[in-house]
Amino acid sequence: MDLSGDLQTTLWTTAQAAEAAGVEANVIRNWKYRGHLKQARNARGNLLRNAAGQPLFRAIDVIRAEKATRERARRTYRMPVAAAR
Repeated sequence: MDLSGDLQTTLWTTAQAAEAAGVEANVIRNWKYRGHLKQARNARGNLLRNAAGQPLFRAIDVIRAEKATRERARRTYRMPVAAAR
């Protein structure tokens, strides 16, 4: 995946976003459904899709969603001392 372009204007399909984030395509769909990732919009506020009708996402939004979900997944929980016996 080429990340050398302008991440604000680069648009990715679900498959491209998944490849860039190192996840499966269904994870990108879940991020969208859960509100972690917004589908790109044009200046009029209409959702952007490619010629095949697939949703498009801004590269920067995909990277931010990936970072945020990874940070949440790294949480560690300490076991209470009494339960550790």
